[in-house]
Amino acid sequence: MAPHSRDGRRVRFEEIRELDGHGDEPELGAGHARGRVPPWREQLTARGMVASLAVGAMYSVIVMKLNLTTGLVPTLNVSAALIAFVLLRAWTKALARLGVAARPFTRQENTVVQTCAVACYGIAVGGGFGSYLLALDKNTYEMAGEETEGNVPGSYKEPGIAWMTGFLLAVSFVGIIALVPLRKIMIIDYKLTYPSGTATAVLINGFHTPHGDAMAKQQVSGFTKYFGISFFWSFFQWFYSGGDSCGFSQFPTFGLTAWKHTFFFDFSLTYVGAGMICSHLVNLSLLFGAILSWGVMWPLISDLEGDWYPANIPESSMSSLQGYKAFICIALILGDGLYNFVKIIVFTIKNLIEKSNLKNTKKDEDIPVLDDLHRNEVFMKDSLPSWLAYSGYVALSVAAVIVIPMMFREMKWYYVVIAYLLAPALGFCNAYGAGLTDINMAYNYGKVALFILAAWAGKDSGVVAGLVGCGLVKSLVSISADLMHDFKTGHLTLTSPRSMLIAQAIGTAMGCIIGPLTFMLFYKAFDIGNPEGPWKAPYALIYRNMAILGVEGFSALPQHCLQLCYGFFGFAVVANLMRDLLPPKYGRCVPLPMAMGVPFLVGASFAIDMCVGSLVVFVWNMMDRSKAALMVPAVASGLICGDGLWIFPSALLALAKISPPFCMAFRPTH
Repeated sequence: MAPHSRDGRRVRFEEIRELDGHGDEPELGAGHARGRVPPWREQLTARGMVASLAVGAMYSVIVMKLNLTTGLVPTLNVSAALIAFVLLRAWTKALARLGVAARPFTRQENTVVQTCAVACYGIAVGGGFGSYLLALDKNTYEMAGEETEGNVPGSYKEPGIAWMTGFLLAVSFVGIIALVPLRKIMIIDYKLTYPSGTATAVLINGFHTPHGDAMAKQQVSGFTKYFGISFFWSFFQWFYSGGDSCGFSQFPTFGLTAWKHTFFFDFSLTYVGAGMICSHLVNLSLLFGAILSWGVMWPLISDLEGDWYPANIPESSMSSLQGYKAFICIALILGDGLYNFVKIIVFTIKNLIEKSNLKNTKKDEDIPVLDDLHRNEVFMKDSLPSWLAYSGYVALSVAAVIVIPMMFREMKWYYVVIAYLLAPALGFCNAYGAGLTDINMAYNYGKVALFILAAWAGKDSGVVAGLVGCGLVKSLVSISADLMHDFKTGHLTLTSPRSMLIAQAIGTAMGCIIGPLTFMLFYKAFDIGNPEGPWKAPYALIYRNMAILGVEGFSALPQHCLQLCYGFFGFAVVANLMRDLLPPKYGRCVPLPMAMGVPFLVGASFAIDMCVGSLVVFVWNMMDRSKAALMVPAVASGLICGDGLWIFPSALLALAKISPPFCMAFRPTH
């Protein structure tokens, strides 16, 4: 989950040290410093790119569903690496049985495939399909309130494959090369840990050891079993969902009164699996936010209809209860984001000063060991010339300066120039902070750009300029940090940075094509953005309202909403302070404001699903901790992938106008 770390978890630094030259030999496995490292051209293989395309396309469908339902996407990096390993290991074994000699499957090839696949579906995660790009469509424009002053007529652009693909191609590649010249400083000189990148390296190195096959077989078995259960359960549920509020997804688990307030278990195995991957604190924060909003606040504010806000107006209007839902959610997100933004900047500056003061100080523990020297040698061997990176950045920036204003007349060329002049510095700050804390702050840099450009462009152009500028900055800053995570993985698996850079570029190109195609499949087949349906896409409305807020200021808020927003903004800051200042025993019990904010708009049902996932993990750990540690990621990935993959045939049936045959609904006896 982006608000907390690149892959939704924190890695203990003791585990990181095992891969940093201070741990046990088995963690490195065959092919470590004394083994042969294949040249970069052998690490990039045709079979690897085919496997990357298959994994990237499948996960693009899955994360698109998550983006367009709740907007909450857990990490799938571990399962992507697992499936890449399974596909290529199965391929080499199948050829061996047929008597065909195949090139051995190495950890370097595994790393390249994982990098390419994650870059591919990463476009579906961060490409704005559920946030700033969808916020430009006519439906979101109408939900934000046509009567709103900043939401001027015509300030929308309907989704289309052509312009979305062009926009993503224009903005996604700049981030790949923005920080390439700084990779030695980040990885070797500063020795930044990049916990997510290190965790991925631990996983891949573990696969390619003598005991890795046995572990992988157990994980594959668990993944396959629960993938099948999840897929066929979704298929079975489909037959009973032929109408509004029909099917198992509307089962009134806690009674009809609770059901009306969205408190029910909807049998979504996607979110049960997501809950198994996310931490208990995230899931309990979601539940706390759901109880506070749907259990307490919204019923109380609803009773004030006609007093606080006009009666008999559309529920989707920002002048109705929907306005309180949207803006209080925004206050929580901004409070959490601003606190973490300042915290990471201060932490980064402090760390850089300490590094500078210790620059000429030699310590015994700073003397690199043999494996470190070999890793550094491999990492620097296939370097990309700095002149090529600089010239590529300039060329891609010039292309964006020309193309983006042609797509959006509100986005002036000098807005793009300023963004790309500031981007390397912003990207460095974000990548450095991510290396220290594992928190990718790209979404906050994007929001800063959104508010600045919305206010600068003014009433007529502010909303569109803010949303487009947000996407431009967020994309560049996020991809730069993600690439550094991948470079850390490559450093620890002895993978050539050149092969990883090429894999990242290929994966990004795949994603720029697959992402819009996948989105349009959902957009045409389902009622995307309907606040009363399952496809709420809540962040689209949130981002558009942020842009309107940037244009209008506080006049965009409903009556008494400003005071509530102040309170929740302050709560977010205080909660983060308590988490950082209290002893860990108490600090870890404080809820996460960012997670709390999601149910304010979406409802409580998915939070209950995710808490069920947490309960499964808790019980499993009580019964067999070692087995749970091995199998939870595989089982959770199977649940997510099975349910997520059913979306593809479900969408095709919807496009063909084939409806489910039954409607299973519930009503009171009297």
